[in-house]
Amino acid sequence: MTPFSSLPVREVVGDSGEDDQGWPFTMGAVRQLLSDGLELSWLTVLVGENGVGKSTIIEAIAMAYGLSPEGGSTHLRPSERPTESPLHARIRLVRGLSRSRWGYFLRAETMHGLITFLEQNPGADSRYHERSHGQAFTELLDTKLEHMSRRGGFLVLDEPEAGLSIVTQIKLANLLTELRHDGIQVLMATHSPILTATPGARIIELDDDGLNTRAWKDLMTVALYRRFLADPGYFGLE
Repeated sequence: MTPFSSLPVREVVGDSGEDDQGWPFTMGAVRQLLSDGLELSWLTVLVGENGVGKSTIIEAIAMAYGLSPEGGSTHLRPSERPTESPLHARIRLVRGLSRSRWGYFLRAETMHGLITFLEQNPGADSRYHERSHGQAFTELLDTKLEHMSRRGGFLVLDEPEAGLSIVTQIKLANLLTELRHDGIQVLMATHSPILTATPGARIIELDDDGLNTRAWKDLMTVALYRRFLADPGYFGLE
């Protein structure tokens, strides 16, 4: 990657050590991240089965950027629970020429706690608990993107498809294609073949062995969705 990149984060550099014992260092994707690093693009998407390290890596990169593992911005941080992995302390982010250091982290598993935090603090944007999960997520994302569009920054999304209909996922995928023009870099972990199909995305498929750059059509999740839609009975749903 060019050293003059305008990305907020050009690359993730790891630090392998002799004390890499136990979780999460036993996962192939984490081991490869620490040994080889990971270059990021304007939109980098991590896909793979449960338990291969997508959320662990996403969380570590977010924390290294200065974001809370619970979600939120670089300036507004919910209280942290001591549940995050130690991986963030073993990586370093190589910054680009972007002037913005602002960022936001949205993750499905901590959305309830984040919106409670936002409602309990002065200047909350909305009564998110009065909406469905999908409505609260899209409204919160719209609010933060409006703010980021004026300054750029780093948006981290962990399984944003949770609670979103197919139509809303398509809308989100179209929105993601527009963010580059606002200077917003996106790092996303997802199981959604719709979000993964966002044009221009660099797709990294994680498995037990490590990290692999893939074309959308070659992803295991795409193959499984196609097979299921063609013949649900193949999976025993008769």
